[in-house]
Amino acid sequence: MINRIVLIFLFLCSGSFAETKSLNDLIKEVISNQNVACVFVDCKSGLIITPDSTAVYARYTPCSTFKIWNTLIGIECQIIKSANAHFYTWDSIPRFIPAWNKNLSLKEAFQVSCVPAFQMLARLIGNENMKKWIAILNYGDKNISSGIDDFWLPGEGKKSIQISPLEQAQCIRKLVNEELPFSEQSQEILREIMLIDKTSKGTYYGKTGTGSNVNGTNAQSIGWFVGYVTGKETTYSFACLIKGENVSGKDSKGIIESILKKSELL
Repeated sequence: MINRIVLIFLFLCSGSFAETKSLNDLIKEVISNQNVACVFVDCKSGLIITPDSTAVYARYTPCSTFKIWNTLIGIECQIIKSANAHFYTWDSIPRFIPAWNKNLSLKEAFQVSCVPAFQMLARLIGNENMKKWIAILNYGDKNISSGIDDFWLPGEGKKSIQISPLEQAQCIRKLVNEELPFSEQSQEILREIMLIDKTSKGTYYGKTGTGSNVNGTNAQSIGWFVGYVTGKETTYSFACLIKGENVSGKDSKGIIESILKKSELL
């Protein structure tokens, strides 16, 4: 009987929603009563830390967080050579974000989240290569049928690819643990463009994503922030999704940064 109890305990603590009290409580405190799904995963142990083990399973369109994977796939397909080389030639069509209306390097395009630049990249990657890599990543529901250059974006009357916060964090964990077949060059370029902050306590990387008119509802917006933090002893991947009217990826980024600072991971 004692051996059986020990085995059950080990099963529950391995890759399950076991609680790391201090970090879990901090997440709960920061998100408060907001409509937020937030999850951290210990990259070494696989421990999943979240105050809501139901919300982190719900799938939504990834919006611009997919630029993480679009970038890596583009490098593997030898379309992208470096972070700072010329990447995007502006087509002279004015768009609502002024930072998109010029030629950009990969790093610049990533940091201003230039949608047309990454749509161009997806078209160059092509449908078959994209399908292959989406399958390797086991990325959400793997549905790219809405179109090679917009399957990660929400839109009226279309079915975009869908992924949950937990799946986002688990994909990042696999990347950090070098369990995905991306070259070291690809990962180094990604680290360069994803880097957000570095302190004496840790370094963190991330990408925002914002979507409006989600599921055909004008009042429903979503904001993502996905990435990882590397400290002196522990590396965590994370994903945060906020839902509501006029929310954005900046809101989710603010939530994660507050958690990182309160927990002294950053």
